[in-house]
Amino acid sequence: MAMERTSSNISREDDQQNGNGEKRSTDAAELESVERIFESKKVPSWQNQLTLRAFVVSFILGILFTFIVMKLNLTTGIIPSLNVSAGLLGFFFVKTWTKFLDKSGLLKQPFTRQENTVIQTCVVATSGIAFSGGFGSYLFGMSEIIAKQSHEANAEQNTKNPSLVWMITFLFVVSFLGLFSVVPLRKIMIIDFKLIYPSGTATAHLINSFHTPQGAKLAKKQVRALGKFFSFSFLWGFFQWFFTGGDGCGFSSFPTFGLKAYENKFYFDFSATYVGVGMICPYLINVSLLVGSILSWGIMWPLINEKKGDWYPADLKSSSLHGLQGYRVFIGIAMILGDGLYNFVKVLGHTLYGLYHQFKDHRFNPNTPITGNSPPDLPSLSYDDQKRARLFLKDQIPVWIAITGYFTIAIVSAATLPHIFHQLKWYYIATIYIFAPALAFCNAYGCGLTDWSLASTYGKLAIFVIGAWVGGENGGVLAGLAACGVMMNIVATASDLTQDFKTGYMTLASPRSMFVSQVVGTAMGCVISPCVFWLFYKAFDDLGIPGSEYPAPYALVYRNMAILGVEGFSALPSRCLTLCYIFFAFAIFVNGIRDSVGNNWARFIPIPMAMAIPFYIGGYFAIDMCVGSLILYIWSRVNKAKADAFGPAVASGLICGDGIWTLPSSILALAGVNPPICMKFLSRSSNIKVDNFLNP
Repeated sequence: MAMERTSSNISREDDQQNGNGEKRSTDAAELESVERIFESKKVPSWQNQLTLRAFVVSFILGILFTFIVMKLNLTTGIIPSLNVSAGLLGFFFVKTWTKFLDKSGLLKQPFTRQENTVIQTCVVATSGIAFSGGFGSYLFGMSEIIAKQSHEANAEQNTKNPSLVWMITFLFVVSFLGLFSVVPLRKIMIIDFKLIYPSGTATAHLINSFHTPQGAKLAKKQVRALGKFFSFSFLWGFFQWFFTGGDGCGFSSFPTFGLKAYENKFYFDFSATYVGVGMICPYLINVSLLVGSILSWGIMWPLINEKKGDWYPADLKSSSLHGLQGYRVFIGIAMILGDGLYNFVKVLGHTLYGLYHQFKDHRFNPNTPITGNSPPDLPSLSYDDQKRARLFLKDQIPVWIAITGYFTIAIVSAATLPHIFHQLKWYYIATIYIFAPALAFCNAYGCGLTDWSLASTYGKLAIFVIGAWVGGENGGVLAGLAACGVMMNIVATASDLTQDFKTGYMTLASPRSMFVSQVVGTAMGCVISPCVFWLFYKAFDDLGIPGSEYPAPYALVYRNMAILGVEGFSALPSRCLTLCYIFFAFAIFVNGIRDSVGNNWARFIPIPMAMAIPFYIGGYFAIDMCVGSLILYIWSRVNKAKADAFGPAVASGLICGDGIWTLPSSILALAGVNPPICMKFLSRSSNIKVDNFLNP
């Protein structure tokens, strides 16, 4: 999950070269140099960075991480950054491979950090499609399963059930445009503007450290820890399966805090995945989730439930959006939209402010390049940056390839998509593609400043604009959801690629190898993700149903956003609109307070976007994540160095083991093999009734 990090002029490091910065001693600079450590190692050509073994390992890890992301998508929609896990496992697999070949005398090419970067890029690109492909949001929101829950705009022209053929075709025609849209801007982003890209920078530091003698030893220990907790998590998932022989059975339905709290979604469900996610996510995110759970399921929903018959009809089904369920969904949507609007304006402001200063500085200092391929003023740079800049500018990707690729794919996409979604006419698609490069640039630039990708926010913007343009009678709901997919894939892949360029810049990986790796990973994801989703779709009959193992909460949220865009506020229950206004304003207000008080105080103020997630789902996963935070906090107090070194590895093991268990559990479900035991918890009075029924 992308995290917001406030920043002011972090992209303008060139402005900090004056004053004391120039007085740093040469010795100190050399001590800080990373590239001097690798000075004796030859940097392979961009073709040699793209090895067969790298793509084989990427394919295997891509499948693993796609299962993990898909499970997270279909349960809560909270997805942590998996870059560390991808880099670590990539290092482990290829290092093991090369060690075996070296002992047998068959090793022709040693394992380099550039190849490690290619693997990490390819794996993240592959698993990223599981998110941007909308399998837990807009794409699944088109299905009849989700449409039946909304009871609005569920006619045939506004629904489309999943199918492998159209899902794979759709992803192939929309997932590559974002890559070509930012290629011409790579030098401006990385060298001229010196954007930080915190996640890309952190990943590069990690990969560089793996390939030092000390880092390699630590990496082996980290992999060992990951393996232990992977095994534990997998076996724990297998053990739990035996007790899930019915609805509401098993450890995942354990009423930890009593049956009344269980009814209001407050319980610890023994999920190794979300304990691991909680160890990776910052404390503030986990606390925000818990605060949102208490506010909604602990206070608001019980109070609104008492208004049954007044605020909404008493005879409605629990799943009806005209009843309590409507309040849960639409108030959550209002907070998400308020948070999204605030951060959109904020990041756009950062982007425009940063661009203004970049071009202003260029005007007063014409020797500083902003466009073109001319090298920067290398003598003013550190040794590391000189070497990185030279190699980064050496392997150029011709601009004509980017432009030709963009227009070719855009034409193919505009011709193909109307055959998949007849509601989405070619001119709607052409309109999106006209504005998409500018939005992709804004997202990539904003991500470099704040580490926050607003891909889903741009997708929601497309839902409202295209949905309202098409209209409800012409299938505006389905057209809006499809347009969301087009926009999300463009802006998400654009920011991902620029992150990868930053990682490649810091590990001396060629921009060409980064681009090819991203293209190959995206192509893998366009096939792997639909196949993994199809396995879930066929294996679990209750997929997408509230209260099931895989409720896919964001699918209903996105569909209802599309309904709002088409039908307006008539879809809301009575008094819900007033509450939506209040919580929309509340999200903006809280974000404003967070930014105005400074970082020291902002860390104690909950994040509205995180608070909104439990409004519909419940608080059980927030408790899991807080348990993960508590484990990491205690570990840090006891031994901070070990917690920092092994915490991400332990968390990744917990996530990966439980995530990969979904593969055998899906196969068992498809084969008709059901768990043999149902472990269920009843109140004393219910238990007496059951006993009397069984033993009359």
